[in-house]
Amino acid sequence: MLDIARVGIRDFSRSAKILILTNLIYAFVMPVIDIFVASYIMRNSNDPSKVMLYQLAIYTGIPITFYINGYLLNKINIKKLFSLGMLLSGVSMVFMMTLKEISYTGLITAGLIMGMSFGLYWSNRDYLVLATTSDKTRNYYYGLYTFFYTLTAVIVPVIIGWYLMNGNGTSNEGVNSGYKVVTGAVFIFTILASIVFHFGKYEKPKSEKFLYFKFHKLWNKMLQMALLKGLAQGFIVTAPAMLMMKFFHSEGALGTAQSVGAVIAAVVMLILGKFSKPKHRLIIFSVGLIFFFLASFFNSLMFNSTGVIIFIFLLLIARPILDIAYFPIQLKVIDLLSSIENRNEFAYILNHEFGLYVGRFIGAGTFLGLAYFGDVDMALRYALLIIATLQLLAIVIAKQLLKQQNTLENEKA
Repeated sequence: MLDIARVGIRDFSRSAKILILTNLIYAFVMPVIDIFVASYIMRNSNDPSKVMLYQLAIYTGIPITFYINGYLLNKINIKKLFSLGMLLSGVSMVFMMTLKEISYTGLITAGLIMGMSFGLYWSNRDYLVLATTSDKTRNYYYGLYTFFYTLTAVIVPVIIGWYLMNGNGTSNEGVNSGYKVVTGAVFIFTILASIVFHFGKYEKPKSEKFLYFKFHKLWNKMLQMALLKGLAQGFIVTAPAMLMMKFFHSEGALGTAQSVGAVIAAVVMLILGKFSKPKHRLIIFSVGLIFFFLASFFNSLMFNSTGVIIFIFLLLIARPILDIAYFPIQLKVIDLLSSIENRNEFAYILNHEFGLYVGRFIGAGTFLGLAYFGDVDMALRYALLIIATLQLLAIVIAKQLLKQQNTLENEKA
């Protein structure tokens, strides 16, 4: 394994290595954003619908910021935009912690700021990965990328969960004070990641048109996959926190459950990093979707504390497996079509984000619809299963996409 790691690292440029290091540092922030912001809202409102409203605000801010970023790239250095994206995640959390009550206006504002953070971070990250990697190194890149996030998902939840439950007492006021300290730590990590990132050298994207409405038929397949991926993203980030706080009422239990599942996921990432190749992407992608379906199935079938533990365990395996396959597929399609259609790569990154947004909106809407016309328990129990079932269609679409992609490559050659 060590020999493979050394060979893999040598294949990356210095700027790519710095990007990887930046992602490693910022990875310590993501579990806080993904898990404990939702648990903070649940603790102070006891209303899963407010968690979903916050999530919808985030996902609304992302595509808007993607679009604005296309213009900003023509005037502002990409380093500054990428760094600003990381720093805004801390700003959003500070704003959330200063709210006297979890109001709808406050949630939407905090969510939009976090959406701006993700929009600047993800849009520029995707371009930077395209610019600094090749198709043959992307499985390894995303193997490292997902391994970092999986590793921090082991460490961070346990530390924060223990701190929130033991560091300031178990009273609501004491736990909320702990959340403020955690927010300060988030700011420190975002600043450190930003400083490290500025040691890299990255070319400015071409100042070209980036907004298109018609694309090659292969891209339409990619958008179908994006929509289905977005369905789960609508609330999959906050679902573990909502379920854990419902059945366990404790950030400590939430942190422990996240970490146990993440240990298994880390081992899976090491195995995939060692053996997977581009030809294995469809198999890996299919396995990830099946694990997600099983996670949702057991949650729906049991809907108790045991079911939640099984759900989180399987979900933490499914998410990195899906990412290690999905992102290289997406970037390979962008590489191919940008050369065929002679368009800026950012045009595809932006369009892909709108595909994700449609899926996220439908996914979140499914939860809110079930909560409104039924009740919150019905939404927590069945929305995930509905979406996981629909996502299985992505296996068929991915198979068709890869076949069309191979045909296009052969014709181009």
